Amino acid sequence: MLNRKRSERAPAHPDTSLIARGTVIQGDVRFSGALHLDGQIVGSVLAEEQGAVFTLSESGHVEGEIRVPHAIINGHVRGDIHAAERLELASEARVAGDVHYRTLEMAAGAQVNGRMSHHSAEATRELPAPTLADAEAVPA
Repeated sequence: MLNRKRSERAPAHPDTSLIARGTVIQGDVRFSGALHLDGQIVGSVLAEEQGAVFTLSESGHVEGEIRVPHAIINGHVRGDIHAAERLELASEARVAGDVHYRTLEMAAGAQVNGRMSHHSAEATRELPAPTLADAEAVPA
């Protein structure tokens, strides 16, 4: 996302909401689909579905917690970020808070003042049961 041309990016989510520059929302914002923020949110940003994408432009500001599956940050965040799947920090990203992610992409120039915590997917550690085809004959 950070170094790709616009034409190489994935197509925009069909249900995209835009909060324009100059708009200030005080209170929590819950969304599904995609949310693009050019303005300011004073409160939490919470996704209500698995495939949700939150994009914060270089003119955007969030003062509160962000809990989304996929976040693309290029503005200012004062609060913790919880990206269940993927977090992209572009060159103008400024984060004052802890960052929790599964996959991270961070461009040169991005700043995080807080802890960074990687959370891997829970892998099952149970071995499959042996089958008779795999069994070796044991001499009697």
